[in-house]
Amino acid sequence: MQLSIGQVAERTGLSVHALRFYEKEGILAHQVHRGPGGRRVYTQQDIDWLRMCIMLRMSGMPVPEIRRYTELVREGDGNELQRLDILKEHQERVRQQMVQLQECMDLITRKVGIYQDYVNSIASKAVGQ
Repeated sequence: MQLSIGQVAERTGLSVHALRFYEKEGILAHQVHRGPGGRRVYTQQDIDWLRMCIMLRMSGMPVPEIRRYTELVREGDGNELQRLDILKEHQERVRQQMVQLQECMDLITRKVGIYQDYVNSIASKAVGQ
């Protein structure tokens, strides 16, 4: 399957500009092939890789770290321990971030409850008048 940059943008949710940026930054696992007229031609494998990179970015992995991981993948077998280290370090950062976010959610939920109780009490008093 061969896809245009526009089709890949639709399937991944990335803009055409972001796709070009990812290519320029060396984030794609494989070099993007060019079709007639020099247009980029992507494969399903490229889309799968981009989706993983999107998830890594959404979870806070910096572009240079994604690039390093990509470089290791491109190098092939023999560096799996390094890849594992990158992912485990990121996994721990995400785990810590989730703990912090849960603390934030707990605080917000308490505050919402306080304000909701207050607003409900005012509404009850207004109805009773």
